[in-house]
Formats: sequence, C-alpha cells, structure tokens
Amino acid sequence: MNLKAPEIFRTIEDLVAMAPRATGTPGGERAAQYVADRFEAAGLDTEFLEVDSYSWRAEAHGLEVAGHSYECSPILHSGLAGHDWVGQADYRLDAPIVDIGADPVKKHDVRGKIVLFDLAFTMTNAHTLPLTLYLYDPERRVLGREVLGSRNPYITTLGRVMREAAAAGAVGLIGVLRDYPESHRYHNEYYRRTLFSLPGVWITKSAGEDLRRRLRSSSQSLHSSSLSRRLEPAGSNPSTDSGADRTDHSTPTARLTLDVRRDVVTSRTVIGVLPGRTRDTIMVQSHHDSVSPGAVEDASGTAEVIALAEHYGAQVRDGASFEKTLMFVTFDTHFTGYHSHMEFARRHVLDPAPPYNIVLNATIEHVGLRAVRGAEGGFEAVNETEPRGIFVNVNPAFTRRLAKLVKRHRLYSTSLLGAAALEASASGIPTDASFTFVAGVPTVSLVSGPLYLYDDADTIDRIDVDQLEPVARFFADVIADAEAHNGATIGVLPTAVRRLLPRGKW
Repeated sequence: MNLKAPEIFRTIEDLVAMAPRATGTPGGERAAQYVADRFEAAGLDTEFLEVDSYSWRAEAHGLEVAGHSYECSPILHSGLAGHDWVGQADYRLDAPIVDIGADPVKKHDVRGKIVLFDLAFTMTNAHTLPLTLYLYDPERRVLGREVLGSRNPYITTLGRVMREAAAAGAVGLIGVLRDYPESHRYHNEYYRRTLFSLPGVWITKSAGEDLRRRLRSSSQSLHSSSLSRRLEPAGSNPSTDSGADRTDHSTPTARLTLDVRRDVVTSRTVIGVLPGRTRDTIMVQSHHDSVSPGAVEDASGTAEVIALAEHYGAQVRDGASFEKTLMFVTFDTHFTGYHSHMEFARRHVLDPAPPYNIVLNATIEHVGLRAVRGAEGGFEAVNETEPRGIFVNVNPAFTRRLAKLVKRHRLYSTSLLGAAALEASASGIPTDASFTFVAGVPTVSLVSGPLYLYDDADTIDRIDVDQLEPVARFFADVIADAEAHNGATIGVLPTAVRRLLPRGKW
C-alpha cells in the first residue's frame, strides 16, 4: 500500500522546494508538471485543464508616516481597476490618514484619505459547532476555550472594509493585522465578488500601535502649533497673516506606495483518470498552487492525492478493476479567483452531457499542526493536530460510516460538518471543493484553518507528520465505501432529484 507517511512527506518536500507555486509562475508550472509526471508514472490517463487566469504582483510597495518607514506587505490583488483589468498601475499616495480601528467605515469621513483599519478574523472554531454531526476528540482538546476561540485566517473583514471605503471615496488602505502574530506577510486570497480597487498594505499589530502613537503625537503637535498661531497678536508674523497657508494640517499624512502589475496567464489543473467499468466517477481533489512555501496549504493535500493515485494505479497494474472510474485532480487558481474550478464544474458537472458522472468528490486540504501567537509575538508551534472539519452532504447511512472511519483511523480533533443546507447557496463551503459542491456533487471535504495558513510561516515543519498516513487511509476507505454503493444514492438526495435543483449559482 503506497500510503506511508515517509513517502507522502517526501512529496511535500518536493513541492515546497518549488514554492511559491503561484498561478502562471515558474514554480506553478513546475508543480503542475510534477503532479502530471507522478500521475502518468502511476498509470493514469493524464491531461491538463488549461484556463485563463491572472497573475498579480507588486513590483514596489512601502509606507511612510511622519518621516518613519514601516515594514509592510502589499494587500494582494489590491489596486485593481476591474475584475478583468490587466496592465500596470503605479500608486504614490500622499494623503491624510483616518483611523477607523474596527469601526464601520460609515462612522468616519474617509473621502480623499487613507483608511487605517484593524483586520478581524471573524470565524472561530466555535462557529462550526452548529454544523457538527460528530466530533472525534478523545483527548478533549477541541472543546477547550482557547481552541474554540482560535480564529481562521480565511474569513475576514477585508472585503467589507474594501467595498465600503471605496464607495465612501477613500484612496487607500493600511490594514493592521490585529488578530495575527508579528508578521506582515499575510497573503490574502482574491475574494471573487469583491473588487479590491484601492491600493493597500499590511502592517503588524505592534507596527499599528506605533503608528497610532505617532499619529496622536503629530496631531497634538499640529493642534498646539495651530492654537499658538491663532493666539499671536495681529501683524506679529507677516507670513502667517498673509493667508498664504490656510491648509488644514490637523490630520497627519502618509505616503503609501504600491506598483501593481497584472497579466493574463494560463493556469494548469492536472486531471488523472483510472477508467472503471462505468461512467460513475469518484473524484479525489486538492490544489497544488501556493503564494508562500505552502507546505500545509496545500502541498499536504496534493501529496495525499498523489499517494492515493499511486495506490490505486498499483492495484490496477496488479490486475484489479473497479466498477467506478477514479479521477484524481489537483487544481490551479485557488489564489487568483478559482477560474479553473468554475470551468471544471461547467465541463464535468453542469454540462448536459459531461464526460464523467461524478457521484462523489473527496477533497483533502491542510494536514497541519496547530500554531498560536507566542509570548514573543511570533507563531508558536503546538504539537497537536489543528482542529479540522470534514464537510459532508452525503446520505445519513454514509455519514454514520464516515464517523466510524474517523474514529477507526484516529483522525484527532476532527468534526463531521453537515453541509447539505449550504448546497443551494452561492457561497458553498470554505474549501477547494466548493464549486463542484454547489454544482450538485455529493462531497466529503476535509479542511482546517491554522493561523499560519496564508503566511510565509507555512513551512515544512508545520506538517502533522503523524496524521499523513491516517488521513490517506481514511480517504482510501471513503473511496472503497463509495465504490461499493450505488452512486445515485450517495448524496442526501437521490441524483434524479438533485438534478432538478438550481445549480451553478456562482
């Protein structure tokens, strides 16, 4: 069985060595070819799904306030004139700062100003409790107050602040990473429905505190100077009396620099197939792209998919055959707008005559350890599994069997999350499987949200090595279970009924 932790870990090392694996970059090209080569060597019929997407990069960025330069990172995908805009945009903003903290933008006059705001991570582990159908937590770690309060770095206030600030006439953003360790290298995703029209940068919590001290000091100094001038006797200062400078200097200014380049690039999603006796297809999925070292996000998931592909490829070479077709997919465009995910769903699910009848999607993401903000402000490792959820919209009997498999394979800190009610929403589920999910495919999707997920701190030492093999074996058993049952009845609703529901709402 090719599902051993050392082999899976070596694959993760290979992928991390190619990082960053962003769409349209040399690292992304190498990662896609690497997956394709592994699939072909395993005996899979392999092809690329090539779809146009976008490459966004900051060629320069900076922040200076009151003569002091702050270390910062660009807000990814910011400074865009439109969702489909390509070209070069160089921003050199010299504008007053308005500090809104965590307030709604509408409480402040932001027109013509740079908005200083606190980014909030709004989803905690506790938010998944209403969806929980089963929890495997024998060591009682998940339900502790600290763990329940841990925040997922994916669901944030960035989109709301960006929309409201742009609508109110702001010219730029400075985001303080309030809920984050001392790193400004937070690589946010591109949230497809929100145009990031304003240029912006990230700074750390401590930098935000220093900036606010300087703003208060500068404001007090300017206020005192203005008051002193008003109290001077008439005629005592000709340059002031002349009215040559009547500008309101009560708000300190910042210089925000961001040079943006955006180009159309070709994404490469890798599809490998082991044909079965029928068109009914079990799909196993992750994504190979990253904007950081991307060990957990998502070299770990891609390595699991490769291991399963090789496992079943070896069985076929040894003479095994399967009723259902097995499809293994690693997606591109996870960080650039999910263009390949949407095109895949159109071609392989929503098309009236798709080449495959996908009866189950099994998605694997983020086999990682927990980390917290340490006493010194950085990411402090915790030697335990990051709490994770498995989103499911399969029938009750299958769900019960999944719970037994979670326990059998000792997938610590793992919840089964009932997702059937989310299937008809445009937002779907917060995993790479969301587009096939809302297109109507029954889904078993494992995901977690460790604090370092979008940071350069997502390095090889974050991998939960002890869980690599249990996760692989769990999904092998999920595939075996689906292979043994009628594909038309795997979902909460039978296929014939599901096809009558509205799909593809994205």
